Amino acid sequence: MRRTAARPQAGAMAGAALAVAAVGGLAAPAHGAEGNGLVVYPYSVVPGGHVTVNTKGCGEKAAAAGDASAVGAGAFMLTPSSRAGEAVGQFQVPESAQPGTYEIVAQCADGDREVRGDLVVTLTAAQGQVQPRGSVKTGVGGALGTDPVRTAAGVAALAVAAAGGTWLLHRQARGGGI
Repeated sequence: MRRTAARPQAGAMAGAALAVAAVGGLAAPAHGAEGNGLVVYPYSVVPGGHVTVNTKGCGEKAAAAGDASAVGAGAFMLTPSSRAGEAVGQFQVPESAQPGTYEIVAQCADGDREVRGDLVVTLTAAQGQVQPRGSVKTGVGGALGTDPVRTAAGVAALAVAAAGGTWLLHRQARGGGI
């Protein structure tokens, strides 16, 4: 009988291809994050919030005309900042803005260059990580609370039950019945 090399199955090949595609997708830069796009801060804002945008994509003069009309804020100016080659501007998201993702555009003053960035409007403000409080309601334990006397009584009741069960099993094994 002739031996042949084992071939990978189609499922394994498809899984490997998906893994490579997923890793490739993670390596791609985010929109506006490549350094020459429009950086929007904060990325997520509630209606009525203030937004700052900056870009290094407009060259040395670093000035641009911004347009936030997609979210309803209208035009704003980006002026040179304290950092060389960077333009900064601000606008306020109107109270009437609806939740969603909006494209913010800036037209550079010294040419045809246009930079873009995304702004996400949400109904709730993004907050820092919240630390959990209290206990997990799993249905196991905690019925008696944290009182040490009650806990000791529960442990004692379990010990008596275990000893009684062991004694009954021992009697039955010796033929004494229950």
